[in-house]
Amino acid sequence: MRDIFNGIETEYRHSGTGNDVILLHGWGQNMQMMSAIESHLNDRFSVWNLDFPGFGESCDPQEPWGVPDYVVFLEEFIEKNGIANPIIIAHSFGCRVAIRYAAVHHDVRKMCLTGAAGIRPKHGLDYQVKTRVYKAGKWLLKVTGQTDKLAELQKNSGSADYRAAEGVMRATFVKVVNDDVTPVLKDVQCPVLLVWGENDDAVPLWMGQQMEKEMPDAGLAVFENDDHWAYWHQPDRFNRVLDVFLKEDAMI
Repeated sequence: MRDIFNGIETEYRHSGTGNDVILLHGWGQNMQMMSAIESHLNDRFSVWNLDFPGFGESCDPQEPWGVPDYVVFLEEFIEKNGIANPIIIAHSFGCRVAIRYAAVHHDVRKMCLTGAAGIRPKHGLDYQVKTRVYKAGKWLLKVTGQTDKLAELQKNSGSADYRAAEGVMRATFVKVVNDDVTPVLKDVQCPVLLVWGENDDAVPLWMGQQMEKEMPDAGLAVFENDDHWAYWHQPDRFNRVLDVFLKEDAMI
């Protein structure tokens, strides 16, 4: 299916009947990463699986988006599709959008967040020094008109996700990773299941522990010896955990 939400032509799938479930993938991914969850739930739920703007088969935003823009996108997606009291299941970047949406829309039934990004990491002195050197170098190359060297510096700096992003999505990435959801965690009123890989080095376990502490109704399940992709590496286990969490919401 294709439709326009927040001005962006968007690819999505809908299957099943029952209470509405929305699947939100992570950065650099697409709806296929959530397909195992979709096929597991669509015999008991009405499941909506989508490509975020800028990913998969959906079009790019016309200008750099931040998390609030993705929230507006999600609001329009829910309204235009007549979705009520959604259950949201999200991974990584998708969790930023889910958290900010649920903090305002208290009709969200439940959320399951796995490897949830959104808390600003704690950086040591080495990181701060490297950041200042990079910014100084970037400024110098810009004011002296050394555009080729500036492009090379930007190409070789930053995370793998930053380097992989192109065009408007690179600036979008910068806006997204600088968004800190910590202040709104207390406003998420629905029950939340947090699923974390014990050895997640993209979103460390302490972030999940902080979310569990600051959200009013949250519980944390840890997949031992796994990483940021625990839900993908252990789909059967993840789906069994989901079944317990969503037992009361399923259409029998």
